[in-house]
Amino acid sequence: MVSSNEYGSHTWELLLTVDHQHEGIEKEHKLQVTGDLHVGGLMLKLVEKIKVAQDWSDYAFWWEQKKCWLLKTHWTLDKCGVQADAKLIFTTQHKMLRLRLPNMKTVRLKVSFSSMVFRAVSDICKMLNIRRSEELSLLKQSEGTLKKKKKKDKNSKDPATEDILNLGNSPVSSGLPANPGLYSKTMTPLYDPVSGTPASSTITWFSDGSMNEQNCSILALSHPTCSPEMLAEMYQPRTLVDKAKLNAGWLDSSRSLMEQGVQEEDQLLLRFKYYTFFDLNPKYDAVRINQIYEQARWAILLEEIDCTEEEMLIFAALQAQYHVSKLSLSSETQDSTCESEVDEVEAALSNLEVTLEGGSKSNILEDITDIPKLADNLKLVRPKKLALKAIKTYWFVFRDTSISYFKNKESAQGEPVEKLNLKGCEVVPDVNVAAKKFGIKLLIPVADGMNEVYLRCDNEDQYARWMAACVLASKGRTMADSSYQPEVQKILSFLQMKNWTMCSQATSEPENVDMKPECFVSPRYTKKFKSKQLTARILEAHQNVSQMSLVEAKLRFIQAWQSLPEFGLSYYIVRFKGSKKDDVLGVSYNRLIRIDMATGDPITTWRFSNMKQWNVNWEIRQVAIEFDQNVSIAFTCLSADCKIIHEYIGGYIFLSTRSKDHNETLDEELFHKLTGGQE
Repeated sequence: MVSSNEYGSHTWELLLTVDHQHEGIEKEHKLQVTGDLHVGGLMLKLVEKIKVAQDWSDYAFWWEQKKCWLLKTHWTLDKCGVQADAKLIFTTQHKMLRLRLPNMKTVRLKVSFSSMVFRAVSDICKMLNIRRSEELSLLKQSEGTLKKKKKKDKNSKDPATEDILNLGNSPVSSGLPANPGLYSKTMTPLYDPVSGTPASSTITWFSDGSMNEQNCSILALSHPTCSPEMLAEMYQPRTLVDKAKLNAGWLDSSRSLMEQGVQEEDQLLLRFKYYTFFDLNPKYDAVRINQIYEQARWAILLEEIDCTEEEMLIFAALQAQYHVSKLSLSSETQDSTCESEVDEVEAALSNLEVTLEGGSKSNILEDITDIPKLADNLKLVRPKKLALKAIKTYWFVFRDTSISYFKNKESAQGEPVEKLNLKGCEVVPDVNVAAKKFGIKLLIPVADGMNEVYLRCDNEDQYARWMAACVLASKGRTMADSSYQPEVQKILSFLQMKNWTMCSQATSEPENVDMKPECFVSPRYTKKFKSKQLTARILEAHQNVSQMSLVEAKLRFIQAWQSLPEFGLSYYIVRFKGSKKDDVLGVSYNRLIRIDMATGDPITTWRFSNMKQWNVNWEIRQVAIEFDQNVSIAFTCLSADCKIIHEYIGGYIFLSTRSKDHNETLDEELFHKLTGGQE
């Protein structure tokens, strides 16, 4: 037999690059290796050759050509597929990253570049004292949303991100687990539930080292305001196509930052991706509530979501109230907390909870023998050609999830003129409180699109009861559901905020109030009104919210945002199978909506509760979905990778499985099973 030395060695040369900061020490090293050497053994050989005494525990191999980490240290080089031409970089797994938060503040912290984004976001949220990390994700700004800013402001710093909060020394960012006390069910309150300010006696005890009281205040309290000039420099979507650009850059939650081309010191956006804010509590969630409020505020100011003039003034009044309350809080020392205010905040929180179909169900069983019904005289408005409308009064009966209407009350025992099944329909408010207009627009799915029906109510109370019933019916629920009465109260409270014209109190003189109205409304309204006019109108609207505390003003703002027809919709440009033109697809927490790109009108709605399965053909990048009653759709995504829409659908299904009864730990495996896909 011929020995291996005589025949030729089985070893081969591998070039390794070490990413370190030591001067005078070589960064490139050549090692003689064999295919049966495991990755851990390769690390050991390399560290022995470098001969630098330091902690190498955070280092791992990054394979440049394949764009992947070699994290399974027990795997051999042969199993990993590493050969002599492989370019391996020995680098740290945790690196510095800049994150722009919803409140436009930038934090700089150390993040795992080797963990899946889902896990990395979880670690980031623990560092920032934000519970329910599954609702957030990381977004890379697309080129289309940056162009305007680059042209206008090349040399100067962005005023919104000038001050960077450095959290680089946090225990989490060093790869250590966060304090579990922050996430246990018997948590000590970290924040004042009325003002949202950190409770100094507990925040330093329960939160991470870098999150001192000052840092918590920066994240938990809003710091207005923005100038019109600053707003003008930021990207403002004008069309549905523009809005689709905002959602193109979501990172893949099942891959690491490094695998997606993110480099050290890059800037990403941390945003609430899924609009299902579960289990909000002002005692623990001051940072989370503030960041949701800020994301809502900027969406309103930049017109990422449409609202009426009346609604815009409500949002401005709530911002003004927050600003006024914050000033008064800083000038006075609050020795005691009003118990009724705390109760009001917690009541507002219960109204804010959004549960998905298939989510946590009420323990109270519906009484099948006595399902409530509504019966009233309402006006039916049917759009006709040539912009004419036919308005006629009928006797309406709402039972289960259907509306039937009759010529009059006496004929209600017979056959109805028409019966409308509202399950799966779109419900859009059409309200102007000042003009005493209380309308409900129903878009009911039919075989060839959507059937439009308008209902006109006589007063606020009637509108609230019928609107709440329609909203529940669209989700397949009846008025026997425990969420019906809270929904009615939520609608009434929102109408009450709008009803400032009925107040008899005199408004304050604009000259006596330190207010810059341009900071509270979108640019469209600063162009429409003069500054004094705008101030007077905001102050008029402010009367109905002037008694609210800091936290309640933010919660009411979030609640009003949730009441907007477009709330929670993320837009993508798609091409449906068999179609010759592009459409817009709106993805919400409970449904998909096909929207005409030219007119903005909804064409068809598909609810997740009727969905049987969804998958992706990765070769042609096509998403295919099957629903009940043999309905199936397929489309390709043109404005983003199809994986983003696939993850959105799976993510919302995953969030619907959350329950307060379950342990706080997330089923990460289930999330990746629902969102990862099989590429």
